[in-house]
Amino acid sequence: MPTERTEAILQGMVQAFEFFGRIPREVWWDNPKTVAAQILTGRDRKANPRYAALASHYVFEPLFCMPASGNEKPVVENRVKTMQRRWGTPVPRVKDLAELNEYLRACCHQDQSRRSSDSKSTIGERLRNDLLNSASLPKHRFDACVRCPATVDKYQFARFDNVHYSVPRAAAFKAVMVKGYVDRVDIVRDDRIVATHERSYESGDQILDPLHYLVTLSRRPAALDHSNVYREWKLPHVFGELRTRLEDRHGSRSGVRQFVRVLQLLGEHSMADVARAIEQLRGPEGADADRIIRRVQQSAARRHGSQSESLDGLVRDAVTDVSVPSPGLAHFDSFLTSTTLSSSQGHTHDKTQRHDAAENESQTTPTADDRSGVRQTGPGSLGIESDIPAVSAAADGVGNRHPSGQCPSIANPSGELSRGEGSGGLRLLGIGGDEQTESSRIGEMRMDCRTVECLSAGSTGHWQNALGDCVGELGGLPWI
Repeated sequence: MPTERTEAILQGMVQAFEFFGRIPREVWWDNPKTVAAQILTGRDRKANPRYAALASHYVFEPLFCMPASGNEKPVVENRVKTMQRRWGTPVPRVKDLAELNEYLRACCHQDQSRRSSDSKSTIGERLRNDLLNSASLPKHRFDACVRCPATVDKYQFARFDNVHYSVPRAAAFKAVMVKGYVDRVDIVRDDRIVATHERSYESGDQILDPLHYLVTLSRRPAALDHSNVYREWKLPHVFGELRTRLEDRHGSRSGVRQFVRVLQLLGEHSMADVARAIEQLRGPEGADADRIIRRVQQSAARRHGSQSESLDGLVRDAVTDVSVPSPGLAHFDSFLTSTTLSSSQGHTHDKTQRHDAAENESQTTPTADDRSGVRQTGPGSLGIESDIPAVSAAADGVGNRHPSGQCPSIANPSGELSRGEGSGGLRLLGIGGDEQTESSRIGEMRMDCRTVECLSAGSTGHWQNALGDCVGELGGLPWI
C-alpha cells in the first residue's frame, strides 16, 4: 500500500479476505492509531469508526494486544523478516504497486506447497483446515474508504487531506461528501458521484478536471491558452487539427470560439464520440462547429434508438419512461386520509341504516287514542300534528276527501254581520254538535278555518266574546 493510513488498512484487509475467500472469527492488532483511536483500561479500545464499520460488515471480533506485551506477538516481526528474505531478495523490479501486488500473490500461492516446521503437513493443508472453521464472505463488498464532509468554494474546489479537488459548477457552494480511497477520491452530492479524481498525497496540491470549467470557458475563451488547467489538458491530436482548420477559415478569434463550442460537447458526450465526428468531417465542410455538433447529436440519437429497439418485446416503452420518486414521510399522510374517509363513510352508512330502521318503525306505530287526539309526528318533524283529517281548501268551503272531513255549509250564507259589526275584526263561528258527521274519537266539536270572518275595527270586544264561546263549545281543545 502507498501509506499506512486507515483507508490503506481497510483496503488491505478487504483484499486479504477476498484472497482467502473466508472471514476469520478474530482479528488482532498491535494498537496502531489508525485502528485503535484511543487505548482505554485493559483491552478496551475506542476503535476507528471506519474500522468498526469493517468489523460489523464482515462480522469478526476486533481484538488488540496489551501494550508493551511482546509475549502476545512472539513471531510476527520474525515472520516479516522471513518474507523479506524469501520474496524481497533480490528486490523485485516492477513498474507500479499493482504489479508488485500480483507478484506477492503469486508467491503466496507457491508457498502453500511448502512443508511446515513439523514436516507433517504443508502450508496449504493447514490453511484449508483453518478455512473450515471460518465464516463465508458477505454478498456485498465493503466500501474501503474514509469519509469527510466538505463545502465547495467559489473556485469549485472541495478540500480533502489538504488537497483541492475540482467539482462541476452545479455543485459550487454546496455541501458534499468526499470519499478517500487508496488510489482515488470520489465527491458525492445527493447520493450521486459528481466528480472522481486520482488520489494525490502532496499537501497543497490542486487536482483539476478541465471538463468542470467548460461553462467558464465559454465566457473567457482566452483561458484556453493562458490557464494551467487547459494548457496541461492532453487532447487527441484530431482536436488540435480541428482548431487549426477553424482558425484558418473563420479567423483567430472566431475560430477559437467555435473550437470552444466543440469542446463543450465533452460535457454530455464521450471523448471518443466527439473525436469520431471530427474524423468524419475532415473535409472543407467539416471546419464548422454547427456541423460537428449536429453529427455528434445525430450519432447519439441513433445509438439511443438502437438501444430502445434491443429492448423491444422485453420492456414496454411506458416502463422505460417511468421515474419513481424517492419516498418520504408525506406519502403516509395519504394512507391516514384514506383511513379517515373510510371510517367516516362507515359511520355515515350506520347512521343511514339506523335512520331507515327508525322510519320503518314509525310507520308501524299506532295512532295515539287519547281524548285530545294529539300524537308525536314522525322523524324529520319538530312539531306535532292533530289526528283530525285536514279540510280541503275548496272554494265552496266543503271538504271533499272523506266523510269524516266534510264540513257542513254555514248558516247565514249572505255574509251579513250581526250586531252592527263592521270590517277590520275577527269572529269565530261555532258549529252545533248535531251537525257533525265525524267520528266520536275526534271530539265534540271541531274548528274549521273557513269559519273565520273579518269584523269591523270597532267591534273588538264582540269577537273576544265570540272566541270565548267558541272555545267553550269545543270542549277545551287547544287552538294553536
